[in-house]
Amino acid sequence: MRRRTFLGAAAAPVLAAAPVLAGCSGGSRESGSRRPLRFQSLAWQAESVRANKALVAEWNRQHPRTPVEYVQGAWPTVHDQLLTAFEGGEAPDIIHDASDDLADFAYGGYLADLTGLLPDRLAADIPRHSLRTGTFQGRLYGVPFLQEPRVLIANRKLLRAAPGVRVPTPGRPWSWAEFRAAAKKLTRDRGGDGHQYGVAWPLKEPVSATLNLALSTGGRLFHRRADGRAEVRFDAADQVVPRTVHGQVHADGSAARTTLGMGGSDTLPGFFAGRYAMVPLGFSYRQQIVQQAPKGFEWTVLPAPTGSAHAQGVSPQTLSIAADCPRKKEAMAFLAFLLRPENMVRLALGDWMLPTGTAALRDHRLGQRKYGWATGTALAGTLRAAPAQSVRGYPEWKDKIATPGLQEYYSGAIGLEELRGRLVGDGNLVLARYQR
Repeated sequence: MRRRTFLGAAAAPVLAAAPVLAGCSGGSRESGSRRPLRFQSLAWQAESVRANKALVAEWNRQHPRTPVEYVQGAWPTVHDQLLTAFEGGEAPDIIHDASDDLADFAYGGYLADLTGLLPDRLAADIPRHSLRTGTFQGRLYGVPFLQEPRVLIANRKLLRAAPGVRVPTPGRPWSWAEFRAAAKKLTRDRGGDGHQYGVAWPLKEPVSATLNLALSTGGRLFHRRADGRAEVRFDAADQVVPRTVHGQVHADGSAARTTLGMGGSDTLPGFFAGRYAMVPLGFSYRQQIVQQAPKGFEWTVLPAPTGSAHAQGVSPQTLSIAADCPRKKEAMAFLAFLLRPENMVRLALGDWMLPTGTAALRDHRLGQRKYGWATGTALAGTLRAAPAQSVRGYPEWKDKIATPGLQEYYSGAIGLEELRGRLVGDGNLVLARYQR
């Protein structure tokens, strides 16, 4: 599993009842004030787990009077697990999560307000647009530290052999129209070797990919009214990405329809076999490609297509402190230790992702061309907060409205107007229940 799924509607209304954001209190577990601070990590790749455990061990050697206990969590279950832990007063002190999972916890008063605790060094090192991903109603509840752009993983041989296809660069990426044209040129019948598609879209979970890439064309889907309430719109800028995917599948024949229900990893065997010339994937999938690609397979990392906005939505991994933690300053000291530039680089390399810190991004290991590191690092400045992550009711809208709607649209079962009616009409009814 690459990421956890959102908690369904059953638990969301419980948190939605909280009327305002609650900052940190004095803590309710003073009786255990001298126990080790508990750090729950969601690292799952072997390299990443080793890096996290090594940093905890280094901290404990250097700070024997304020030890930290490493606790292993898991992405697929983290939201439910944290909710139960918060309600039972047993939450970990330092919490690894993702920015798009924080809203319910922040509004519910379960996370400490870090605004006054964040050291000046970190506040200056992490760009404001990144810090905004963990900010709700002007207060910081999660420090973003790892981020992952979406990129195109391409078969280098097929790309070179395609006539008239310009190879995009971070400084001059493809427009969405150029991308669609390139995918058509990369599509051909290979006779006995089968059909070669220009692109494979793994859209088993289509919502985040669609919304985050739509930011490149100025699409946001979620907008704030004058009274501060969120509403869904599906304007022309929001439609560029869905129209492109739909057109590639049903009009051009350049995208494989069979991959629409796949996850990213499911497309790799076909990619290695030459069935797909390109696959849009998260940046960290490069590790799987390095591990699984057959000997001699040539691949490259290209920037995702873009529009006039030249931006991409992202939901970084974050570190938070529980509102119940009795020693928030010590917890922040450990958090700041984890996010020293040299340590942030270690965590980024372990997860094959990008650090948010500007000092860490300058590390030479993240600027090498091998495995596409340089391409990803060049895209770091274009990453912005995913439009939906601060919207209350988004998990239910995503699960009940957007996911089935987009799946049916991409498969050809419904048209664009039907999709609009579901996303906007049905979607705003869902959001209204969280904003009474």
